[in-house]
Amino acid sequence: MLRIILLGGGGEIGKSMIVVEDERSIIVIDAGLMFPEEDMPGIDLVLPDFSYLIKNRRKVKAIFLTHGHEDHTGALPYVLKEINVPVYGTRLTLGLAKQKLDEHRLLPHVTLHEIDPSKSVTVDSFKLSFMRVNHSVPDGVGIAIETSQGLVVHSGDFKLDQTPMDGKLTELDKFVALGQRGVLVFLSDSTNAEIPGYTPTERTVGRALDSVFKIAKQRIVVACFSSHIHRIQQIINVAYENRRKVAISGRSIRDSVSIASELGYLHIPPQTMIGLHEISEYPPNKIVILATGSQGEPMSTLARLASHDHKHVTLIPGDTVILSATPVPGNEKSVSRTIDQLFKIGARVYYEEESGVHVSGHAAQEELRLMLNLVHPKYFIPIHGEYRQLMHHAGLAENIGIPADNILIAENGDVLKFSNGKGEKHGKVSAGAMFVDGLGVGDIGDVVLRDRRRLSKDGVFIVVAAINRQNSEILAGPDVISRGFIYPQEIEGLIEESKVRVREALDLCAEEGIVDDALLKSHIRDSLRRYLYEKTRRRPMVMTVLIEL
Repeated sequence: MLRIILLGGGGEIGKSMIVVEDERSIIVIDAGLMFPEEDMPGIDLVLPDFSYLIKNRRKVKAIFLTHGHEDHTGALPYVLKEINVPVYGTRLTLGLAKQKLDEHRLLPHVTLHEIDPSKSVTVDSFKLSFMRVNHSVPDGVGIAIETSQGLVVHSGDFKLDQTPMDGKLTELDKFVALGQRGVLVFLSDSTNAEIPGYTPTERTVGRALDSVFKIAKQRIVVACFSSHIHRIQQIINVAYENRRKVAISGRSIRDSVSIASELGYLHIPPQTMIGLHEISEYPPNKIVILATGSQGEPMSTLARLASHDHKHVTLIPGDTVILSATPVPGNEKSVSRTIDQLFKIGARVYYEEESGVHVSGHAAQEELRLMLNLVHPKYFIPIHGEYRQLMHHAGLAENIGIPADNILIAENGDVLKFSNGKGEKHGKVSAGAMFVDGLGVGDIGDVVLRDRRRLSKDGVFIVVAAINRQNSEILAGPDVISRGFIYPQEIEGLIEESKVRVREALDLCAEEGIVDDALLKSHIRDSLRRYLYEKTRRRPMVMTVLIEL
């Protein structure tokens, strides 16, 4: 028996986590997170629900990381706090992960194993081998797992770049060899399954950046993902060729540059980097600022620059801003707001792929079709995409001859069971999202989020009264407090009439002999909700505080 379970990344881009399980052992591929969407007020991070792993902790043998992006590694510290198992990853992937583990003070307690793609690894009943793949962060790998039921192959996040920045091509020969051996299940990246053709090479971005740098008359600000080492290398190269100094603003990008430089993945020409505090010593046409904030994050460097809230830099008309990234699904509005603010300042803003300052790190349709032909699995599971992208990828698989019945589209929690060469969906496990809010992990649920959304939308209406516990008679009050709802003077008599409704509700309860605290509050809330909706067509959260004397 073999089971594959998607705990995250099924029908979504983010919080990737896949369980591969037989009767003896469990290994986990990736442990990613998502950043909160606008309808998640107060939430810092979104993790996959890994309660299934906690429940089966004795079977969990290892976690394997395909690459260093946070949607594949960001949940690692939270998982390891509950289940301390060895973690496998390539050199750069582990370097980026160590930074997170160190922040959580876990580094001394975790066993890390560096993956050499030329060597295989055996973990309990599983034997794993690795295939280098191109992506927007170096050192990405696909994973092949030998199981009792057959070969399981995970593509990792990939593209087929023929001229990669580091000269390391996707190891298609290994995928071909796996296909010739016979692959039971293939799980493949679906991010760009809607996009026809091929994804352009990363090197085209360098040429586009160079053309923008040559016409820029003042300072240049470039925002990109902190882990996009190839992109950062090109920004530094183009700055050096145009005789500009580079300053870094943003902790995450500063840490990534430090780690990648130390490990030899980033090469910085001498005397190119300066501190932010030094930029005033150079003419504006000699400065490049490498910044965080390509996703419109509220506290990022780019957001602060757009709102004139940066400690060292104030943007002025004529400055150039380059967003060298596309918005992750859910971030479109915040990115658009930031771009609008930059235009209002008078900056020249370059963004989206049409300007040439960004290309994707994911394979488009022809690359996906080629990979499917090379591996040609018996069963295919599209992953790492929103549901429509999974469907498009499934269509590509059917086009190349994989039977529709052998294409399994899975969402989070789906269990895919393989036995005696036959695969099928076989029930569900607990899956979904765990929310990180400050120091709390998993203590914020859907009910709390619903209340927060309601408070942000309609405000709160609070009633306080002192009553006789024997007969519900009002001894003091009621007093009314309103926040985020409406100014009382806007509707004449709203507060006074609300007090009357509270008294009437309590009088009715007294007549009926109701003295139970919960029932009293329920009657008051129902009465006030009806009244407030009649007067305002709004539904604030109504809270009742009864002091029994």
